[in-house]
Amino acid sequence: MPMQAHEIETLLRESFPDATIQVGGDDGVHMSALVVDESFRGMNRVQQQRAVYAALKGKMDGPDGELHALALTTRAPD
Repeated sequence: MPMQAHEIETLLRESFPDATIQVGGDDGVHMSALVVDESFRGMNRVQQQRAVYAALKGKMDGPDGELHALALTTRAPD
């Protein structure tokens, strides 16, 4: 079953409660997310994205994952 934007945001908010989070996409499969969080400071981009994928709790794992593609932008606040 495809994931909706609010479901993705809820999962991300559990791990990043103070983050600025914007989730887009309307087909429930190919989505985008912007996550801006202080916890990313000092992390490289790969580390930031791994933290976000961990927050999704396996929803992108394997061919049967609920979320097929997530265009992800992560950064620490300016």
